[in-house]
Amino acid sequence: MINVTRINNTKLIINAEWIETIESTPDTVITLTNGKKYIVAEGVEEILNRVIEYKYKTYFVNRKLNILSENDDK
Repeated sequence: MINVTRINNTKLIINAEWIETIESTPDTVITLTNGKKYIVAEGVEEILNRVIEYKYKTYFVNRKLNILSENDDK
């Protein structure tokens, strides 16, 4: 999940896994896989960085959990 700001200055949390496209038209428009569109105050690069940070965090949390769990392949 990533935090974004709508152009009316309200906060919104979007599931980063559902983002299909991010466009600059010149407003930043996030389109989700279900077709919903959100116009946000952040630029494309900022949204991209937040998605990368989210993916980075979720990847390493899952890796730590998998390392700590016992392997059933024995």
